[in-house]
Amino acid sequence: MLLKIVPENTHIAFMRFRTVSYPLSAIMFLASIALFFSVGLNFGIDFRGGTVFEMKTMESPADISSIRTQLGTLNLGDVQVQQFGGPDEVLVRVQQPEGGEMAQQAVVSLVRESFGESVEFRRVEVVGPRVSGELAQAGLIAVVASLLVILFYIWFRFEWHFAVGAILTTINDIVVTIGLFVVLQLDFSLSSIAAILTIIGYSLNDTVVVYDRVRENLRKYKKQPLPELLDRSINEMLSRTVMTSLTTLLALAALYFFGGEVIRSFTLAMIFGVVIGTYSSVFLAAPFLILLNLRPSSIAGEDGDTPDGGEGKAPAGGSSAASA
Repeated sequence: MLLKIVPENTHIAFMRFRTVSYPLSAIMFLASIALFFSVGLNFGIDFRGGTVFEMKTMESPADISSIRTQLGTLNLGDVQVQQFGGPDEVLVRVQQPEGGEMAQQAVVSLVRESFGESVEFRRVEVVGPRVSGELAQAGLIAVVASLLVILFYIWFRFEWHFAVGAILTTINDIVVTIGLFVVLQLDFSLSSIAAILTIIGYSLNDTVVVYDRVRENLRKYKKQPLPELLDRSINEMLSRTVMTSLTTLLALAALYFFGGEVIRSFTLAMIFGVVIGTYSSVFLAAPFLILLNLRPSSIAGEDGDTPDGGEGKAPAGGSSAASA
């Protein structure tokens, strides 16, 4: 017996919820921007510069307080100490010292001499300020470039209404995800950029699948009111959307609980991104077409000219995304 999480032939009036989804999304969007400028991101070593030590202590569990006190006597400036992975594993972050790379190498030597043989240094990473600035610039360029490519592709593949709707939805997902990093003060590093780019791809895929079914139905049901047509399209793709999201979340949940501390912030951002991406593809991407004044006559071709409510012949080469 096949597992059916979503019943067949659902008739949920999703467009009725747009009076709630619009203000809710606007509040989350504006709150994320406000928090970004007022609180700011917790930039990791990749963007701030500095030194990271991954150590394994001889005792288990590690005495975090004792390690923090010992590092405090070295006058290294801002030092962060946290448990990392196992109970005997510790991650130490030391801020970028004045004096450039030579000063950073001196910090590494000082920490090694202070702990000596009492700990095992598993990893030592040093990132200079120039490298961190280049990484931040490259990450920003990657996100902006991906959005521009998405805009032109969907504009070419569909119509400008769909392109603008997809970009607005994707920007909302990015900003709200960054808001999560600010609220939880998650370590924002290169892996966080990778998570945002992955979320862009996931959200876009879900949005394009819904839009492709909308485009097909615009050809079939030319006289049907647009809100009803959007509800029909979303209900037809609801089972696929839910199953894709759930299977992705199951894999991410396994990574979150068993993948270790190294990828935990990345995985948490991905979990949140999948949830917000699924929400936005249903409650934002489709309703945006109403705001953008999409008209079936601007899409419909002669091959789809059928009576109101007719099932009409599907256009040649249609819905490659929806049938995928």
